[in-house]
Amino acid sequence: MAAFQLLVPLLLSCASAVTRPPHHLPACRAVQLDVFCRNLSLRSVPLHLPQGVQTLDLSHNQLQNLTQEALAHHTSLRRLNLHSNKIHFIQPKLFEDMTDLKVLDMSRNHLNVFALSKTNIGPLTAVESLDLSTNGIHESMTDYFLSKSPSLSNLSLSSNSITKIRQNMFSGSSALRKISLHNNVILEIESGGFDSLSNLTELDLSKNSISCITDFNLLQLKVLNLSQNSMETFRSSISDDVYELLHLDLSQNKMPYFPLVPKKNKLEYLDVSRNQLQTTNITGSREELENFRDTFLSHTSLGFSNTHQDLSKLKHLDMSYNQLKIIPQSFLCCMPSLQVLNVSNNCVGSFSIINEGLLQIVKIIDLSYNSLQTLTFGESTLQSLEQLFLQGNDLTTLEHPTFQRLPKIKYLQLQQNRLKICTPDQDPPGCVSFGSVSNLQYLYLSENHLKTLPANAFSNTPLRLLDLSLNPGLDMDSHSLTGLEYSLVDFFLQENNISRLNVDLSSLRSLKFVDLSTNQLTTLPQWNKDSSIESLNLRHNNLVTLEYSTVLALERSLKTLYMGSNPLSCCSNLRFLHMVRRSAVVVPDIETVTCVYVDDSEPINIEQVTQDSCRTVDIWRLNLIVVIVTTLALILVLGLLVKLCHSRKQKRNRSFST
Repeated sequence: MAAFQLLVPLLLSCASAVTRPPHHLPACRAVQLDVFCRNLSLRSVPLHLPQGVQTLDLSHNQLQNLTQEALAHHTSLRRLNLHSNKIHFIQPKLFEDMTDLKVLDMSRNHLNVFALSKTNIGPLTAVESLDLSTNGIHESMTDYFLSKSPSLSNLSLSSNSITKIRQNMFSGSSALRKISLHNNVILEIESGGFDSLSNLTELDLSKNSISCITDFNLLQLKVLNLSQNSMETFRSSISDDVYELLHLDLSQNKMPYFPLVPKKNKLEYLDVSRNQLQTTNITGSREELENFRDTFLSHTSLGFSNTHQDLSKLKHLDMSYNQLKIIPQSFLCCMPSLQVLNVSNNCVGSFSIINEGLLQIVKIIDLSYNSLQTLTFGESTLQSLEQLFLQGNDLTTLEHPTFQRLPKIKYLQLQQNRLKICTPDQDPPGCVSFGSVSNLQYLYLSENHLKTLPANAFSNTPLRLLDLSLNPGLDMDSHSLTGLEYSLVDFFLQENNISRLNVDLSSLRSLKFVDLSTNQLTTLPQWNKDSSIESLNLRHNNLVTLEYSTVLALERSLKTLYMGSNPLSCCSNLRFLHMVRRSAVVVPDIETVTCVYVDDSEPINIEQVTQDSCRTVDIWRLNLIVVIVTTLALILVLGLLVKLCHSRKQKRNRSFST
């Protein structure tokens, strides 16, 4: 009887252990009809899912097989996520009765193993979005996944092993609108590869090995990405049809000439950056040009000089990182709608916009990191230009009205040139004028080898930001910032090797952010109580003491102060220490802010300073002074005694001689 009483609890515990799920596998999370079983180390689909589940996330598990037993009765599923598992078997017709399934993600599995069985995954009667990326799929395997997908509109086959787009490869999914074939090894696109897809609007072929497109004819396509291939040529087919293409990305290829876009196009965005463009023409030598005219242009009646095309609707053109030496005005004349022009990182030596009305709505021009020596803007040109990037060129001088002719210019990047700034009564050549640029707010002049900044240099120019950093030895006139009292907010003067700041920053009533780091400043100018500075960077200077009046004025508005790497005196900055300790000002680099009690003593962190230590130092200094004074007094007395004794001895000697 006793043995039986012991056996009953044991049997019950065993039974409960069998019915309970393993304790190391946490339960799925359910939110109404959405179930999330992500990253639970599951090896099979949970059997006890709620009826009517609409979303099931089984991503990042260890699933290998999908069977009817586990999933077939969940016919109400709308979204099924199987991303990042080890699936290599799918039972035939598993998804046939899932007539509400719209989104199926099977990316990062082993579906190439499943395809070896030559069994269709479908039919996928209602699926609209299918992700098969990163599955090792070859082009010969795609039929097993796509042949019966009549509703499929969004397909991802990225990061697989596809080498060729076969003819009618997508014929079983004729409703496709968006296809991603990014990061495969595609070398060839057979004729008619996409012809069955009359609704296709987005096609991503980036990061493949395609070398040329010589007969682009997808009229309905709106977005085409061919970046990161080995493209040497892009030419549209000869047609009078209207192409719907809006966005064409040909960046990071090997094209030496400009692409030939459709004759009748709606193109708004064109990226040909990081190619090998040496000209804006669509062919190379004169002989090639004539042959191309005879073969192609005579049939299309393009009629543009220099083979420049109709880009009348183009808004964004990126030609950066090429080998262009010149940008002809005739090329830009074809782009009345252009808003952004990027020609940075080329070899352009001269840039001129002279023709009246040219580029009237362009807002951004980037000519940075070229070899610019001349820059000319005619009157009534670039009337909408707001941002101009000219950094990293060889500019030394510009015509006086260059920037004054740009009525809407707000942002001007001129760092890394060799400019000299004109005084208000001085005219070019030899300097550049920044006065009376009516809308200019952001001006960057760092690394320009500036030696002087004259008085009233920016009069009638409402600058909010001024960067004068990295101009070693810059001599600023005390009135150089006159006129910026109510506009300047950000001021950068770091790494200029200056030992004294001549300008009165407290007169700049709107100034909030000041960077004076990495200079040779030994003192700061007097700031009055009207200072509005909120952030001040004084790192890497030679400051020993922050004057009491300066700290008092700054702490009224100051929120952030950088003070590291200065030879501060501990006991001469107690006001600063008090300000830091009461958290009125944040010092982000407080760990590097050190000071010394006396000369040649070891630096300590400013937070370790105490008034008692300073009193001890003061007593020590007082005692030292007393000792020094006493010693000097004794030396003086001894000197007088010696002199007196010597005088008396001389008198006795004279008496003896007598």
